Amino acid sequence: MGRHLKRSLGKTVVGLAAVALATLPLAARAQDAPAGTPQQSPVVGWDEFIESLRDLPDRMLAKLPEEMRQDPQIRAEIGRIALEALASSSIETLGADPQAPVFLPAIGQVLDVGQPNADTVYKSASVDPTQVYRISGKAGTIPIAVIAQVFPGSNARPHLDLSTPATDKEGRFSVLLGSERPKGYTGDFWKLEPDTHRLMMRFVSADWSHEVQPVVTIQRVSGAMGRPRPSAQDLTARLRALPRAFGYLAPMFVDRVEKLAVEGYVNRFKAMVPAEGALASQFYYDGVFDLKDDEALIVESDVPETCEYRSLILTNRLYETIDWTNNHSSLNAAQAAPDSDGKLRIVVSAKDPGVKNWLDTAGYSRGMIQGRWTGCSSQPIPSTTKVKVKDVLKSLPADVAKVTPEQRDAIVRERNRAYQERALW
Repeated sequence: MGRHLKRSLGKTVVGLAAVALATLPLAARAQDAPAGTPQQSPVVGWDEFIESLRDLPDRMLAKLPEEMRQDPQIRAEIGRIALEALASSSIETLGADPQAPVFLPAIGQVLDVGQPNADTVYKSASVDPTQVYRISGKAGTIPIAVIAQVFPGSNARPHLDLSTPATDKEGRFSVLLGSERPKGYTGDFWKLEPDTHRLMMRFVSADWSHEVQPVVTIQRVSGAMGRPRPSAQDLTARLRALPRAFGYLAPMFVDRVEKLAVEGYVNRFKAMVPAEGALASQFYYDGVFDLKDDEALIVESDVPETCEYRSLILTNRLYETIDWTNNHSSLNAAQAAPDSDGKLRIVVSAKDPGVKNWLDTAGYSRGMIQGRWTGCSSQPIPSTTKVKVKDVLKSLPADVAKVTPEQRDAIVRERNRAYQERALW
């Protein structure tokens, strides 16, 4: 085993494979160590990091009902969420630097923790409120492109709408970010609040195939370029902070669906008050779907007279967003039109009922339906009706938009292609 491990460690190890090797028991690693060598890692903080991973699934499962804790499928999915949280936190641990900032991927299709919105690309950058930065780039055409200053205690965070800065003839913008506007500076300026150490950027699309995503960069301008070798103390501090990050993120939402079910919101909706960090002007409503393979839920709603953005997405029972690029599991205003009577009707089911406005549960019998009204003139809470899949068409207007299986496959293929064209990483 020793020779095998040495050969393996001599190769390039990508992503989480390094963690898989590192989680071997200390006794196993000690077999390859010279006699008298202490049975601990030579990297300060590494053993603590590994130990924090050992009981992470147990801490997550402890939040769930007994029948879920004993389900092998749920246990495997808990492992996936733990890896998602670790990967997301590790990216920030490795790359976040207020002296050399960059917008890094946060959550999304692969890092599917915390129920990312199917239409949103999330990125974050680390900043120092004593420094000055320049945010620049090229405006796109998507409905919402905003950067928020993240600090604790409030959802009323400062937002920079990337459609508002002045642009040159090539469509480029430039915004200075700092604690105070420099004397004599007449360009676009965004005040950096004293408690802000992180920026969260959201790009929210609707028509994936035709909209243009913005291009955004950030640079520190209060000082010369350059990045010195990180000290051992800084690297150790980052490693020691990582368990707190993924230990907070991984268990955060795994019981959210079950809590809502206990409240009685199964196959019906309630308004949801978001936690800190929600998008400004966004109204949410949540409901648990619980459906057999031959059942469907018809979601019916009025549509606000004006609306910047709207959507419905599905999550699984552990609050991961159901894969929306390989399944028809999310719908926004560009993808789901109201019926001829002005009502928006969307069908949730495991089997395709042949109506265009369909949300595919993709093999999950229970999960969350979450709706968003963003910048809308009203925030209606939809009604729901459970029917058999075979009765869906009889329960909808005669002229409801329909699709054939071939058309559905083409729609999903285009979703997949268009999504991959976006700047996700």
